[in-house]
Amino acid sequence: MNNNQSLKDLVCNLILDIAPEADVQHLDPNEEFREELDLDSMDFMNLLDLILKETGVNVPERDYVKVNSLQSLTEYIATRK
Repeated sequence: MNNNQSLKDLVCNLILDIAPEADVQHLDPNEEFREELDLDSMDFMNLLDLILKETGVNVPERDYVKVNSLQSLTEYIATRK
């Protein structure tokens, strides 16, 4: 398994931590996951907090628009790890 896939799996598991009912198996990696999974702003903030704890990567507010899909979030983390 490559690093990118490992990061995607990690993010999906973290999403399930905050939204256990989320269908991450059918998540389109290029679609806006907040809308697709019906995550509110608090869920999104909790996800970013979990990402910081698990990876050490902080996503500042100015970059929120850069991490709106599973693919873009995974790439963001990979380039900052």
